Amino acid sequence: MQQFLLPRAPLRRGTLLCCHFLIQLGLLTATLLWLLPLTPWLADTSWQAAWPILLPGSAAWLLAMLLTRLILELGLLPYHLARSQRQGLAAGDMITRSYERRPAVHDEQRAWTSRTSAFAMDEEAVGSARVTQSASRPRGAAVTNDDTPG
Repeated sequence: MQQFLLPRAPLRRGTLLCCHFLIQLGLLTATLLWLLPLTPWLADTSWQAAWPILLPGSAAWLLAMLLTRLILELGLLPYHLARSQRQGLAAGDMITRSYERRPAVHDEQRAWTSRTSAFAMDEEAVGSARVTQSASRPRGAAVTNDDTPG
């Protein structure tokens, strides 16, 4: 009984949504079967005589639909919490940026890069390497007395 009242894992979303749909459909069917025979369409009465019964019946139907929706949202709460605690971007997330933050794309005067130009593949295009400090010893290598910073 404890597993029934306090389950360890939430029900699947599809199960919850299917049950919600079937309950809503059952409520609608029951309300129509209860209230339609009382309307002037199917009974020999007027709207003025039928509204004292139809108004509370339709209000009870709307309240039952609302309570069903609230219970569904309570059942879907673990899924909403899991979505809010997830780190990073989801597939449905959208990131936009204003045009003022991207002048290189929209303003040629403030562009960060110049226009494209031809590139010559000569020896002059690649300069010589400039070594500023000696290579560090490999990871895991033993420290010796010769290891002095150069």
